Amino acid sequence: MRTYASQIIYSIKCNGEFTGQYEEQWRLVFANDEPGAIEQAKQIGSQEASIFVDRHGRAICWEMIAIKDVREVELGHGALLTSSVIDVTTIAAPVWEQETV
Repeated sequence: MRTYASQIIYSIKCNGEFTGQYEEQWRLVFANDEPGAIEQAKQIGSQEASIFVDRHGRAICWEMIAIKDVREVELGHGALLTSSVIDVTTIAAPVWEQETV
């Protein structure tokens, strides 16, 4: 068995209407190969989809819409699970910043 990180995307609806929101989850799955990992991720994503009534009486639906990515990962101390580059406004005073030499 190999270990894979799978990215599952859910659409969020309120009373059947799309809210403009998505939820992105990264989950570990175990499979013999990538197609098997995709199937495992689909099963998990379907099981985690849900509908509930919020405190205002609205039906909220998390609907799985995609398995966006599946990557084999080597688990070990310091192993990289995911990395992304994000364009944002410069942080005025970070809590921690690496010193430059």
